[in-house]
Amino acid sequence: MELSLAEIEPLDEGQIESIVSTAIEDAVDFIDSEIVPERTLSQQYFDGKTRLGYEEGRSRVVATKCRDAVRAIKPSLMRVFLGTGTPVEFVPRSQEDVANAQQMTQYINYKLNQQNYFKLLNNAFQDALVKRLGILKVYYEDTSTSQIHTYTNLNDLEFNYLVADETVTVLEHSQTMVMEVDQESGAEIEKSSHSVKISRLNKSGDLKVDSVPPEEWFCDRNATDVETAYVVGHRVNKRVGELVEMGFDYDVVSNLNSLDEDSLHDEEEFARRGYTDTQSDSENTIDPSSKLVGITECYMRLDIEGSGVPTLYKFIMGGSHYKLLDYMPCDHQPFAVFECDPEPHTVFGRSIVSMLMDDQDASTSMLRGVLDNIALTNTPRLAVVDSQVNLDDVLNNEVGAVIRQRQPGGITPITIPFTAGNTLGAMQYMDQQVEQKVGVSNAGVGLNPDVLQSTTKTAVDFQVANATQQVEIIARNLAEGGLSQLFRKMLQLAVKNSRKEEMMRLNNQFVPINPRTWNTEMDLQINVGLGTGKSEEKQATLGQILQIQQTVYQQYGAMNGLVTLTQIRNTLSDILSGVGMRNTERYFNPMTPEMEQQMMAMAQQQAQMQPRPQDPATVMMQGEQMKAQAKIQTDMAKMQLDAQKAQMDDDRKRDQMDQDMIIKGAELLAKTGTTIDTNEIKRLQAGLRKPGGEQVQ
Repeated sequence: MELSLAEIEPLDEGQIESIVSTAIEDAVDFIDSEIVPERTLSQQYFDGKTRLGYEEGRSRVVATKCRDAVRAIKPSLMRVFLGTGTPVEFVPRSQEDVANAQQMTQYINYKLNQQNYFKLLNNAFQDALVKRLGILKVYYEDTSTSQIHTYTNLNDLEFNYLVADETVTVLEHSQTMVMEVDQESGAEIEKSSHSVKISRLNKSGDLKVDSVPPEEWFCDRNATDVETAYVVGHRVNKRVGELVEMGFDYDVVSNLNSLDEDSLHDEEEFARRGYTDTQSDSENTIDPSSKLVGITECYMRLDIEGSGVPTLYKFIMGGSHYKLLDYMPCDHQPFAVFECDPEPHTVFGRSIVSMLMDDQDASTSMLRGVLDNIALTNTPRLAVVDSQVNLDDVLNNEVGAVIRQRQPGGITPITIPFTAGNTLGAMQYMDQQVEQKVGVSNAGVGLNPDVLQSTTKTAVDFQVANATQQVEIIARNLAEGGLSQLFRKMLQLAVKNSRKEEMMRLNNQFVPINPRTWNTEMDLQINVGLGTGKSEEKQATLGQILQIQQTVYQQYGAMNGLVTLTQIRNTLSDILSGVGMRNTERYFNPMTPEMEQQMMAMAQQQAQMQPRPQDPATVMMQGEQMKAQAKIQTDMAKMQLDAQKAQMDDDRKRDQMDQDMIIKGAELLAKTGTTIDTNEIKRLQAGLRKPGGEQVQ
């Protein structure tokens, strides 16, 4: 019978409780009957247990193939996601979104680091490898703290302003009347004086990410995707006091029972812990607030309002019978699900451990046979004649003990053939099968020196590349699935619940960010690729990229349109990060597109301030003029030098004449006794040398 939209009525709380509890019970039954047994067995195999029996007195050793494979894969995964680069980042849809996209990516990574990013991923990857699914829960937690303050000598205006605050609760208050002198009139007036003790409630909130144990999470049996599942939720035991702090009524929650009383999920929990919890505090009469009660948080789409369109709601159910405590509409469910080997059209993928259970059993059986064979070979059994030997001596296994026999031949060793050598080849074959299944090889992890020494570098690289392909597929599945969901959900919560700007360190600078302005529909880019190669190859490629960037920037300048200083700096940062040096700011200052635009603007201003280049013809004419002036100056200097040289020659000749005249005068005086006036002769000579040839009188 079909109903029209007008005939659909809103649901009351009784109907809501019935629908939600029925959905939860069916989903939990599916998990307990179909999923829990396999996950429990996987946990046991990871812990080094097996379904194989053993004979008394024989080897009980277990080949830990499952644990070894998980422990070999997980370091590679952690290196991919926590090593260099960003495995998931937001991609801008336009030029205006570039800065916000960078801020969003770094903001989410910053918040994850605050939550111990390493531990969260380690738990999620471990659960995915062992128990098919790893679950992280993302939510926004509002916190409230109270502070006590005391104020005295408040007037009416100050007191009324203080208590008008909604966050203030008055604890104590006293009022007295005092006489004060009015400053304007000088008269005494009576005024109120208040003394008050208050409690101020400070509200804040932040993003939270929790690792959810797989046995606490559930979904319906027909779910093909977490986002579209009919019901999905989280079951956990909480103490009564915690629920009261969350706002629930004490009388209601104190009468609820715990989940362990009627659930099978404790079997998986005990397998994970490695011990059984036999202590029960469900009926703690000494401290009732510490009693454990079951709380189920589930998400379903229901048409509660009768609009004909189901809406996603968050339901809080109490106890093992799922009593409705509260419900509210919500935008999305908070779970990010990690799968290492997804199975199409179902939520639950395959685990690495489930793939290797049979291999671990086969290896265990062969390993036990080898050890038993070695033990029997080293300590063979004896055939004895009962009447010819002392049986007490035969049964004494002390080293060097004497066996007494009545006649020779009473004891005959039973020779056990050594067959362990043949079994070792079969065990190596099983190891190869494990390597092919999970992609973990001795060559890939550097554990087989014989292989590395006996083969060429190309062959070793080929083996390593083949061994890491499956690990890279696992990394891709984890990034495309759970990690992208985690980033998206954290962004949605940050945008929705942000109340004010925050200061965040971005590129070694503290900048204000406002998540409310971000675009929640921005694309996500997965940077975990296939065939990424070794770190040496990556470094070589980055070096080539840097050379090309430098060439383009040097030849075509800052306005080349292909390479920016920011991109060059990013390449340098990746090169340093590739060798484990994350503090790139120690070697290169941060560079952002905004900083680069400012640098380009300053360069343009400086270029405008410089004089413009002159006309080439004018420049040539000025050059010729400068050459002519230089030639004139050179010629004048030469003429002055020649004149100085001539004058120096004339002075030298005159000095020679003076000397000759003195010598001639001395000779004449000696011969005749006549004195010659040499000064008068010099005066006459000087007159002859004056310009114009003017004769001195």
